[in-house]
Amino acid sequence: MSDLNAAGPRGALRRGWSAAVGDYAIAGGWTPRGEALVVGDAAGGVYAFDGKSGASAWARQGAHDGGVLALAVHPSGTAVATAGQDGRVLIWSIVEGQVKQAIDVDSGWVENVAWPPDGQWLAASCSRQVRVYGADGGEVWRSDDHSSTISALAWSSTGELATACYGRVTFFDASTGKLRQKLEWKGSLVSMVLSPDGDIVACGSQDNSVHFWRRSTEQDSMISGYPGKPSALAFDDTGTLLATGGGDAVTVWSFQGDGPEGTHPGVLEHHVQPVTALAFARRGMRLASAARDGDVVVWSLQRDGKGRAIGAAVLAGTGAELYWRPDGRGLAALDARGGVTVWRIG
Repeated sequence: MSDLNAAGPRGALRRGWSAAVGDYAIAGGWTPRGEALVVGDAAGGVYAFDGKSGASAWARQGAHDGGVLALAVHPSGTAVATAGQDGRVLIWSIVEGQVKQAIDVDSGWVENVAWPPDGQWLAASCSRQVRVYGADGGEVWRSDDHSSTISALAWSSTGELATACYGRVTFFDASTGKLRQKLEWKGSLVSMVLSPDGDIVACGSQDNSVHFWRRSTEQDSMISGYPGKPSALAFDDTGTLLATGGGDAVTVWSFQGDGPEGTHPGVLEHHVQPVTALAFARRGMRLASAARDGDVVVWSLQRDGKGRAIGAAVLAGTGAELYWRPDGRGLAALDARGGVTVWRIG
C-alpha cells in the first residue's frame, strides 16, 4: 500500500485518541474488556485513561521515587501492580486510583512484575532474586540468587513461573518455589516469551541471536544472523508464529510441522530503524510493530510467517511499547516523549 508511507494513520489504523503522561511512557496495559488503559512513566507517575474516549480517569504523579519500571494489570481487571526504582511494588485499585497494598521488595530496582493467568500470585524480580506474593501482599517464597540480574519473568499457562538471566531459563512451582526445570545455554538472555501452551521458550540474546527450547524434550535451537540484539519477541495466540526484532525488519518464524528448523522465515520490511516493540492481536493473524523512529505498522500474516503491511502511523517519539485492546479493535502505543496513542482498527 503506497499510502502507508504517509505520516498520519493509514490503512487499518484509524484515528482514535491520544493523551500524554509526565515523562517517557515506560509500560502499560488494558483491562480485560478494554474499559481502561493504565500507563506508568519514567518520572514515577501512574495514569488511568478511559479506554474509549481517552479521558483521564485518574493520575498519580511521583508514585514511585525514581520512576516506574514495570506494570501488570490483574486478570480480573480490578487492580494493577506497578514496580519501580524505589524497590517497591504498589497494587492499585483501577477504579479508585488508590494504593491497596504497598510491598517493600528490596532496596534495589524492581524491574519485572507479573500476574499468572488465575491472578492468585504476584511475582516481582529485584536484581538476582524473584519473589512471589499472595493475595494479602505477604511473601510466599523467594528464590536463591540467580547467576545474574533477572532480565524477564513469565507465567506459563499451567501456572509455573519462568525467569531468564545469564545462561539459563528456570521454571518454579508457583506455590512453593520448588525448581521444576532448568534450561541452560551459555549466553546473556535479554528477553523471553513463552508459547501459549507453555512448551516453547524463546529468548533474545546479547550475542544477536534468538535461542529457544521445547520444554517437553529439552531440545534447544539457535537462530543467528540478526544485526542487533532481539529484545522484542512475540508469539501469536496459537503458538504457531514467533515474531522477532533485532533489526529494521521483522522476522517471523513458523513452528508448523517440523519448523522453524530448516525453514525460511517471513521477513516483513517497512521500517527503516530498529524494531523496538512487537505485539500480536489475540485473535486473527495481525501483528503490530514499532520502531526507534516512532514508525508503527500493522501486518496481516499467513501461517508460514509471510505477510503484508495493512496499516501504518508515526509517533512523536521512539515507540516504547504496543498493546492490542483485548477485542482486537484497538491498538495502544506508548512513546519516549510521554505520548499515549490509541488507534481504532479497521
